[in-house]
Amino acid sequence: MPESGQSNQGPVPEADPAPSSPVGAPRAATAATRRTGLLVTLVLGGLTALPPLSMDMYLPALPEVTDSLRAPAATVQLTLTSCLAGMALGQLVVGPMSDKWGRRRPLLIGMAAYVVATVICALAPTAGLLIGFRLVQGLAGAAGIVIARAVVRDLYDGIEMARFFSTLMLISGAAPIIAPLIGGQVLRLTDWRGIFVVLAAVGLVLTLVVLKWLDETLPVERRHGGGVGEALRTMRGLLADRVFTGYMLAGGLAFAALFAYISASPFVMQEIYGASPQLFSLLFGLNAVGLITAGQINGKVLVGRVGLDKVIAAGLTVLTLAAVALLLMTTGALGEVGLVPVAAGLFVLSAAMGFAAPNTNALALLRTPDAAGSASALIGTSSFLVGAVASPLVGIAGEATAVPMAVVQLCCGLAALACFAGLCRPWRRDRPGPAGAAAGL
Repeated sequence: MPESGQSNQGPVPEADPAPSSPVGAPRAATAATRRTGLLVTLVLGGLTALPPLSMDMYLPALPEVTDSLRAPAATVQLTLTSCLAGMALGQLVVGPMSDKWGRRRPLLIGMAAYVVATVICALAPTAGLLIGFRLVQGLAGAAGIVIARAVVRDLYDGIEMARFFSTLMLISGAAPIIAPLIGGQVLRLTDWRGIFVVLAAVGLVLTLVVLKWLDETLPVERRHGGGVGEALRTMRGLLADRVFTGYMLAGGLAFAALFAYISASPFVMQEIYGASPQLFSLLFGLNAVGLITAGQINGKVLVGRVGLDKVIAAGLTVLTLAAVALLLMTTGALGEVGLVPVAAGLFVLSAAMGFAAPNTNALALLRTPDAAGSASALIGTSSFLVGAVASPLVGIAGEATAVPMAVVQLCCGLAALACFAGLCRPWRRDRPGPAGAAAGL
């Protein structure tokens, strides 16, 4: 891989070498932007918090939406799938656009479209129309996800980047805590449509904040001037890098295990184990606390002291073991269990993501100093597409069993471990140097 200060149209598709850019070194072209410090962190945190807000505020309302629109539960779950698929596909468009035109313009266009689509969701009279505009909402909201990661790559490198991703997890991780609680309270005052009204207001405020306070982080001299063909060639080069692809797939499959829980939890917790919407929101928030706490332990304690590959391996292993425990509980192999043991298993699974997600993102982006938008798009798209596939599978056996959720989680955990071990091969990357230290040597 080239030095981080060099201009390039994409990554060098070599399998093993880690990038040689200095760990923790700031990008010279963005030194002025970094002085905004905390403000930039809060803006980027808001952008990365938008997807969980869009998903999790809506979760307590799924049973109500089913009744209101007179649609089957599996159909209503497609409103989650369509939003997730939109966020995945939108990133493939917005990522290369941000490499060509800079970060601000595509971001502002996407945020404005998000607000409009969310208002239409609030007015949707049928499940089909709601599914369609949730797709549009996801396509537009993708701008915040992909560009936030690209901005982090513009500003940070190596171990410092891993720490910043953990900091973002503190901010964006607060969204899953607050969102279901807000959703539950909104349902006490109005119906599920009011949730989309609140989301539209959040999107509007965030758009204005970006307009006023987020400066451009990609200088003109580092932008790519090509069109669709060049974007495709850049992505092909990224995917040819075996190690980048390994981190991308490992992180995406781990996210799918988490999203299997997110998608199934309203029915599992409320319909099977009898939790009220308010208790469900509380349990969901506790799981988000676990994810945030793990992320902060990762950023404040482990990064710089323990190799990132070792932390990823531990996180993926714990996630998989939690999925095994959930499968044993939901199949009755451990006897009849109640809400508390299942909630504990889901807590451990969620917390494990706090160790896996920031580090897979950081080590993948570390290999792509000059194609951050495209790399971020591929990372996000893989996560959301796999999550979109996992979402309908958790309800394949109906609303009376949680076994499909546990099966999907276990399969995703095992596949993530296989991709990490088989493609990243951390035990073989034993070269000295700061980049090797960041990778976990």
